[in-house]
Amino acid sequence: MKLFVGIDVSSEKLDTCFLTDDLVVLLETMYTNDTIGALDLKEELLSLHKEHHFDQIVIGMESTSMYSFHPAMYFQFDDDLQGIGAITTIEDPHRIKQYTKMFDTDKTDTIDAFMIADYLRIQRFTNSPIREEKYMALQRLTRARYQMVQQLVTTKQHFIENLSYKCNTLRKELRDAELSTSVFSATLLSLMTEEMTLDTMAEMPLEDFAAFLQKKGHGRFSDPEKLGKTIKKAIRSSYRLGQVMADSIDVVLGIVAREIRGLEKAIKDYDQAIIDLVQAIPEYKCLTSIPGIGPVYAAGMLAEIGQIERFDDQTKLAKYAGLAWKRSQSGNRESEQTPLSKKGNRYFRYYLVEAANSVKKELPEYKDFYKKKYAETPKHQHKRAIVLTARKLVRLVDTLLRNRQLYTPPRSVTEK
Repeated sequence: MKLFVGIDVSSEKLDTCFLTDDLVVLLETMYTNDTIGALDLKEELLSLHKEHHFDQIVIGMESTSMYSFHPAMYFQFDDDLQGIGAITTIEDPHRIKQYTKMFDTDKTDTIDAFMIADYLRIQRFTNSPIREEKYMALQRLTRARYQMVQQLVTTKQHFIENLSYKCNTLRKELRDAELSTSVFSATLLSLMTEEMTLDTMAEMPLEDFAAFLQKKGHGRFSDPEKLGKTIKKAIRSSYRLGQVMADSIDVVLGIVAREIRGLEKAIKDYDQAIIDLVQAIPEYKCLTSIPGIGPVYAAGMLAEIGQIERFDDQTKLAKYAGLAWKRSQSGNRESEQTPLSKKGNRYFRYYLVEAANSVKKELPEYKDFYKKKYAETPKHQHKRAIVLTARKLVRLVDTLLRNRQLYTPPRSVTEK
């Protein structure tokens, strides 16, 4: 006889169902979500095992971030539970929800615990070991960095929106002049948020304005005069605001610019913390050996993968990232429309795609693959090509991690 323990986790309690493989509910009860409750649950489980001598014991719960972390780690690494061969697994809430939809039942914590146990009973659980603590610690940093990057993107969009009120042609003129400077450079951020008015900048002699820009940029501009001409042209061609509106926009731009600087500094701090921690994980050297992948991207992928042995092969790894396309076939008809699943780990997918975008700049094989996929469709060319390139990268990542080896360029490349 087998036992499946379904746990519906919330911030304060663990609603638990002890279900056998022949659909007999041995016990339905609730424990507190703390060490006392976890200990009581374990003691009950050991007592039931002593009475029934189960052939298999599976403890499962949905992935609910911080709420499921502690009980999962408690059961996974408990010596008594390891002694009886108990398996602890954290399942995708979406899968449990889809399974539950097949049954016309109410939604209560007790029923949810039963449905989790029943889902485990049909042997569709992942049966993968929970990540070691070092991967979990790294994951806290890489996910926090991801959130900070998303916040920075939103903040920059807010800045551009308000900048268009003050100087609506500046971005266009910078782009047309093919200057490497963007509106988010430290110099232009400062220029657009200081007390100097647009009219003052427009009236300043070009030579003096160029010298002013070079001083603010600490001598970094290769052609400050061209930059000065471009800014002056943008000022002349932009609409003017009334004084009240102009003052309001200046306040907004100043506050948002400070927020951008703060977020950029925070991301640098996260990067350093990630680099410091990832040194303790030997596998990161496997990934950083790939040209274009630095410690931060490598850490982001490792934090979500954990031990590569959790996945049977590279196909399962790609599916975990949501880089999978469902096949649609009926009779003799095979659908050509196979949309991307995107039901995987969005953090892992983000770092994979970012890494692929960097790798294609360094490795000819990936650059050629990207160009080929880009040319195959007239719509969403970059998105499609970079996602397919990320899927190709999964195979390399899986091979290097599974074999604990460093990247070696193809022979044709080394011969050149």
